[in-house]
Formats: sequence, structure tokens, C-alpha cells
Amino acid sequence: MRNKFSEEDTDRIIEMAWEDRTPFEAIYHQFGLREDEVKIFMKTNLKFSSYRLWRKRVENCKTKHAAKRIAGINRFKCTRQRLTGNKISKR
Repeated sequence: MRNKFSEEDTDRIIEMAWEDRTPFEAIYHQFGLREDEVKIFMKTNLKFSSYRLWRKRVENCKTKHAAKRIAGINRFKCTRQRLTGNKISKR
């Protein structure tokens, strides 16, 4: 799985996985990785101690799953993101 994505995509997947407000569904929509695949991806691309911290954080985060989110939150991207690409625009 490690060689499937470019370095840029790998960085973005890790960033999205760490973000509390980015649900696993958004990662699947953009990169085709289901939740269990994201967990494997993170385990292979992070140091083990970082992976443990991430897993602990994800377990306690209700916004990582779209089904557990508040009904009014239905967007996948931050309002600061451009329409194309994943880069956060400069303010």
C-alpha cells in the first residue's frame, strides 16, 4: 500500500487522518481508502508511538465518522480550501 500513493498524496492522507473534522468517508471519497485501510496505512507510514497516539485520538473523536456527526455538518472540506486541489489557501 505504501507505494500506491505519491509522497504528496501520502502526506495529504496522513494530514486528513489527523484532522478531527475530516471523516473517513472524505478520505475514501478522495483516495479510495476505507477506514480499516486508513488504519493500516497510518500504521505503515507513522512511527509506532505516533500511530498509537493517532488511534487513541480517533477512538475518542465523534467527528471522524459521518454517521456520528451532527446533522448540519455535511461538507468534506474546510472553507479555507480552494475548489481544486487540497492546499489550504493563503489568508
